[in-house]
Amino acid sequence: MSAAQQPNPGHVYLVGGGPGAWDLITVRGMKALERAEVILTDHLGPTGELDQLCDTTHKEIIDVAKLPYERQTAQEKINELLVEHAQAGKVVARLKGGDPYVFGRGFEEYEYCLRHSIDCEVIPGVTSAVSVPALAGVPVTQRGLVHSFHVVSGHLPPGHPRSEVDWQALARSGGTIVVIMGVRQAPAIAQALIDAPLAPTTPCAIVQEGSTSQQRVFRCDLGTLAETMERYEVRSPATYVIGEVAGLSANQP
Repeated sequence: MSAAQQPNPGHVYLVGGGPGAWDLITVRGMKALERAEVILTDHLGPTGELDQLCDTTHKEIIDVAKLPYERQTAQEKINELLVEHAQAGKVVARLKGGDPYVFGRGFEEYEYCLRHSIDCEVIPGVTSAVSVPALAGVPVTQRGLVHSFHVVSGHLPPGHPRSEVDWQALARSGGTIVVIMGVRQAPAIAQALIDAPLAPTTPCAIVQEGSTSQQRVFRCDLGTLAETMERYEVRSPATYVIGEVAGLSANQP
């Protein structure tokens, strides 16, 4: 087969789907889903409302969800599926919750595609680390109060040998701390921050299923964070904010 007869490789879009609500995806992301012939979906983002974003009638939808502490699709398998379908000449969309590069392994998928000579385009998304607190009335920064914020993955407890989070440094930073994927480890995270020490009276806000019709919001302080989560049976996906901004009210001057 001559070079002119070689089949054209497909194209991969890494699409950030936003925090959950289908209408919080970007216009560019929606257009990529419309073009796609194959869509690999997560359990986060607008996966359950794909029909609001594109006509799925003739698209192949592949569920590659990674459920916390439950069923997991190996990252290696996801990478292989992206390349397999693209090499077959198809347009592939990898629909991820939030932003592909915020704890989403998007760069790993991007690199894998490039190593296999597949064109890959990253389409940023609205990260839950900022949008979910905002939808619950919590700004992650506020003029005159706090000028920095830190986004932390809480899937590993403080002190775990594979954890790369310096909780003591976070406690001393004076910035807002936003924890995602940290429901199960909330008791250990709260205690580590208190031991750092960060005052137990530091305001906290917990948002479960942010941006969706199931959204729930709870206010507490760092000392009662774990107790509040247990009392109200908070489950993933949930984001919690630790810092003075969590105590702000829209009624304040």
